[in-house]
Amino acid sequence: MPLITVTYSSVRKTPSLKAEIASAVSDLTARILRKDPNVTAVIVKAVDAADWFAGGKSLAEQSLASFWLDVHVSEGTNTKDEKAAYLAALFQRMGELLGPLHEESYAHVDEVKGDAYGFGGLTQERRYIAGQLEIPAGKAAA
Repeated sequence: MPLITVTYSSVRKTPSLKAEIASAVSDLTARILRKDPNVTAVIVKAVDAADWFAGGKSLAEQSLASFWLDVHVSEGTNTKDEKAAYLAALFQRMGELLGPLHEESYAHVDEVKGDAYGFGGLTQERRYIAGQLEIPAGKAAA
């Protein structure tokens, strides 16, 4: 149930770019971080290359693209290796979608406590506890 925000800048302007970014990010999040795409939300925002500065120059001046991705996941649900693989895959895929990337392109996996994060009015901790209390089929209480 991650919430993902992607802010990007690119000289590439196609009507489908935002949808392609959302799809790619959702796919990588499901495949590498094992998050259910049915409860993954992605917000995609574009910034004009003339308004994005890296290394003291605008991306427009440098003819480069860039992105900032922030994904919120429940604390402890992913390993260091999974997060490292995710960041590497994101950088590669965003380069394919946006064009040559400035090295100052960022992704942040923000791990939040289960009692302070949730959706649909329930924290992740409450969802976990409720799942633990369910009686498996065929195991009725005596």
